[in-house]
Amino acid sequence: MFERDHDSETDGRRERIRFGLTVGVATILAGVVTALVLLLARANNDYDRSLGWQAQSLEVIAQTRSVDAALARAEAALGRFAVGLQKADGRIYEQQWGRARQYLAQLERNVRDNPAQSRLVAQLTREMDSRGAQLGDAALSANYNQTVAAISKYYAAGQGDGLAKIDKLLTQIITNERALLRERNRIAAADRASLDQAMLLFSLLGAAAAVLAIGATFSLIRVQGERRLARREQAAESERAMQLEAAVEARTAELEQANIALRSEMAEREAAEAQLRQAQKMEAVGQLTGGIAHDFNNMLAVVVGGLELAERWLPGEPEKAQRHLSNALDGANRAADLTRRLLAFARAEPARPEMTAIDESIGRFAPLIERTIGDRIALALDLDAATLACWIDRQQFENALLNLAVNARDAMNGHGSLTIRTRGTHKEGAQTLAVEVIDTGCGMTPDVLERVFDPFYTTKPAGQGTGLGMSQVFAFCRQSGGEVQIASTEGEGTTVAMLLPIASAVPGVADDEAPGEKEAEAIPADALTILVVEDDARVLAATVDAVRELGHRAVACDNPLEAEALVEARLNEGQAGFDLILTDVLMPELTGPELVARLKLRWPGLSVLFVTGYAGDASEVAAFGDHDVLRKPFTLSALDQAIRRCGEARSARQRLAS
Repeated sequence: MFERDHDSETDGRRERIRFGLTVGVATILAGVVTALVLLLARANNDYDRSLGWQAQSLEVIAQTRSVDAALARAEAALGRFAVGLQKADGRIYEQQWGRARQYLAQLERNVRDNPAQSRLVAQLTREMDSRGAQLGDAALSANYNQTVAAISKYYAAGQGDGLAKIDKLLTQIITNERALLRERNRIAAADRASLDQAMLLFSLLGAAAAVLAIGATFSLIRVQGERRLARREQAAESERAMQLEAAVEARTAELEQANIALRSEMAEREAAEAQLRQAQKMEAVGQLTGGIAHDFNNMLAVVVGGLELAERWLPGEPEKAQRHLSNALDGANRAADLTRRLLAFARAEPARPEMTAIDESIGRFAPLIERTIGDRIALALDLDAATLACWIDRQQFENALLNLAVNARDAMNGHGSLTIRTRGTHKEGAQTLAVEVIDTGCGMTPDVLERVFDPFYTTKPAGQGTGLGMSQVFAFCRQSGGEVQIASTEGEGTTVAMLLPIASAVPGVADDEAPGEKEAEAIPADALTILVVEDDARVLAATVDAVRELGHRAVACDNPLEAEALVEARLNEGQAGFDLILTDVLMPELTGPELVARLKLRWPGLSVLFVTGYAGDASEVAAFGDHDVLRKPFTLSALDQAIRRCGEARSARQRLAS
């Protein structure tokens, strides 16, 4: 009995010890579990925060690239707008520039917690404001169809350091953010390692609890519950990690696509800049051609005037000498006609609309087209508009016709037939004259046909085409109040039709006579006293002789600075003043328009006749005012007609004054 009591007491003691141990172990396990749960929660929060930082850095990089891409698209659209003056390109420029500013605003919000990045974004904002003002000025010029001003301002903006500063700031922002991203990736990796360690410890605790729970159901249930909870948390964490990984992969793919698009935009911008440089080289060639033409025309003025005077003075007019003189005069006139064409192609001559008989102009220009396209291409003229005329610039029309002929020659690979056809048509109640250029070449694909009028677009190899021919044809038709249409079939050929408005002939107005055309015999006019101002001694001598040959009194002046003194001296001597001031335009010390402006301040009633071999840019036409302009080389007939016009205008002013 005492033994059972002792055993009972021993069992009770064991039970109490077991209970105490269970409670102690449970307490220890509960404390360890609580600590591990807190550790796990903290590691999880740190990992979540690291992932958030990573996402923020990726978003900053993406927004920075978006700003760069939008700027590249805006500048490319502005380049096209400045050259082609298409309003759609202008709207694209405004849209892309506004999008760049939106991306910049988002970027500013995302980096406000980073002082260094915030300062860079603030600098970028200032640079973009400055850049926007420059590009906006070019866009404004293009919006008012000021092509030269728009291209110049766009080119000037490209030469400035604003774009380089913007690129540098964008690169610096991306570089800083990448460095920050690397640091955040490192922190995220460390947080992930801490989370893994916490999960490992938690797993070890579960295993220990499972071993201890073998002897106690309560402990087993408790351990199993903790393990199930841990598994659920682990599964949720794994699913979350997978979702985050998928999100990172998707964002990485988006960044790769944005990078590809950005590289494509950069390539397009570089190509546009290269094409713009090519156009600028062409403009320089045109200016050089204009300068050469000036000196060439001065020499032609001496040749033509001297030959005509010699032809008049030859005693007996021997037949052989007469034939050689006529040939020399014809050659000089052809050289003058070549100079006018050089000026037209170089865009150095201002636009001069005139009443032009289209069929007659095409007939005169056909030999030059034949020599240009070569002997293997048959040129056929189907002209059915002999009674119709258009108010256009004849030189620009011939230039557009030659551009179409050259394109047709290249499309036929030097072999085929080219037809130029004219027809009178009716379109929307208005009469138009259709000038069609038809070839039997390779034709154009729909993609090429859609972009054929884009400036700088060409299908020819590099160095063989500028892409400006068809855009010049389009510009000529629009400036003339018409339009251009194209019909093309691959493998069959192309038809380009210039539709020009038909103009009624203006009574009493005759077309300017080009060098080489038949001239009326000079008829002496009423004798005038004419002051001839010319810096070239040979041209001065020839002009003075020509004026005297027409029966007028000529006073030579080889220095424009002395012209005012000559006029004043003649008046002081009691003689009648000069009836006409005949002056060259381009002189080294004082130009013709400047000389006339100075003389007009003292003698407003002076009559003026400008003589020039090179008129310069079209913007200089305003300097001539309402005075007549005679082009070098000129014939006696042309000089006589010009002097007569000036004399009649002077007489009309005197009658009005009296």
